[in-house]
Amino acid sequence: MIGQRENVSGAHFAFTDRWGGVSAAPYEELNLGGAVGDDAAAVTTNRELAAKSLGLDPGRVVWMNQVHGADVAVIDGPWGSAADIPSVDAVVTTGRGLALAVLTADCVPVLLADPVAGVAAAAHAGRPGMVAGVVPTAVKAMIELGADPARIIARTGPTVCGRCYEVPEAMRADVAAVEPTAYAETSWGTPSVDVSAGVHSQLERLGVHDREQSPVCTLESHDHFSYRRDRTTGRLAGYVWLD
Repeated sequence: MIGQRENVSGAHFAFTDRWGGVSAAPYEELNLGGAVGDDAAAVTTNRELAAKSLGLDPGRVVWMNQVHGADVAVIDGPWGSAADIPSVDAVVTTGRGLALAVLTADCVPVLLADPVAGVAAAAHAGRPGMVAGVVPTAVKAMIELGADPARIIARTGPTVCGRCYEVPEAMRADVAAVEPTAYAETSWGTPSVDVSAGVHSQLERLGVHDREQSPVCTLESHDHFSYRRDRTTGRLAGYVWLD
């Protein structure tokens, strides 16, 4: 259920795999995405199971309506209702015990925390979001709340790797014009983009040096959901929160 979990100085980071939930095929088992066609009751149950396995109150987990953009919401508590959830790709908080969640199925889930300042953020960085600068925008919002890039801990979760994310040559060129380190080639010799490499380069330039990247490629791992591999499939989640 929880493929990776870490506690660093009271900052908690966790990433799910696809197992341990109640969803039926093609979303089996632990689909946490509410907008992919799965049964709504199953998604609710899965979110409760995942939260409780992390020792979290499901009602204190904050989700986003992700749209592959660069908008960020600063929050101090859960949304009042589903209708209140904004279309953003990053959330930032100083609320301790408030878990921020990001959904992915090939995009890069980015979890950030400065436990000294008590600031955390979660960002959804697909190719469009990485190019638009969602991660730098999230870090800027953290800094405005007192975070220091030198103290920020960054963890990125399972994502499609540069060896597998094939794109047209023109798209690779457009991405590389913004973020050169994202320029890549597939294992079979065609143009590709390495979104995770781009995200980590952005963080490095911002002064965030405590970074770790998951070795899991979602397209290669059948323990994880991959939109590029399966199209109709579930969503993984990354969670970050502060004690």
